[in-house]
Amino acid sequence: MRGVYGKSKLITFNQPYWRTKRHIAGGGVLLDQGIHMVDLMRLFAGEFNEIQSFISNSHFGYDVEDNAYALMRTEDGIVAMLNSSATQWRHRFNLDINLANGSIILGGILSSSKSYGAETLTVVRADHDNDGGDPREEMVRYNRDPSWDDEINSFAESILSNKPVESGSSLDALNTMKLVYQIYYADPKWRQTYNIPDPENQTPP
Repeated sequence: MRGVYGKSKLITFNQPYWRTKRHIAGGGVLLDQGIHMVDLMRLFAGEFNEIQSFISNSHFGYDVEDNAYALMRTEDGIVAMLNSSATQWRHRFNLDINLANGSIILGGILSSSKSYGAETLTVVRADHDNDGGDPREEMVRYNRDPSWDDEINSFAESILSNKPVESGSSLDALNTMKLVYQIYYADPKWRQTYNIPDPENQTPP
């Protein structure tokens, strides 16, 4: 599994400078944007228990990261590579999920700015003996995003019918935040420079 979530810089358009201040924002591009990719990786792969990372702020020089690189593995052996970057110089969102007989590729975000490009789902069906490394692909392009309506309707249904939240629960949010800080903690230089505590030893309030 490979994921890239890139932005053109840490601050875009008319955003205030709080995004560059650790004591306010808590982190940089990984926490602010890359967390969505981290969340998707957890959704598809499960929990990661081995993490290696390189975190840097070498370009913009703020006390929050402008790049985060992580290599992670689940107990079942699923490996994920992540790059969350504010030096991509263009907005980019891409997640490749490679399976035994093909791949699923998620690309773009259907945002109002259109800066991430078209939102697409590509299904790759591999024929290892006959396709010569050029498998058949089918792409779907999405022109409408009903996700907000779906989320609100699901939330309302849980309340009105007293049903448990099936996906996107507060526990999911906590575990995704924990994984972000595990990525920070896994880089010994970043951990020492910014006194990052071990997330495994932190208890929720």
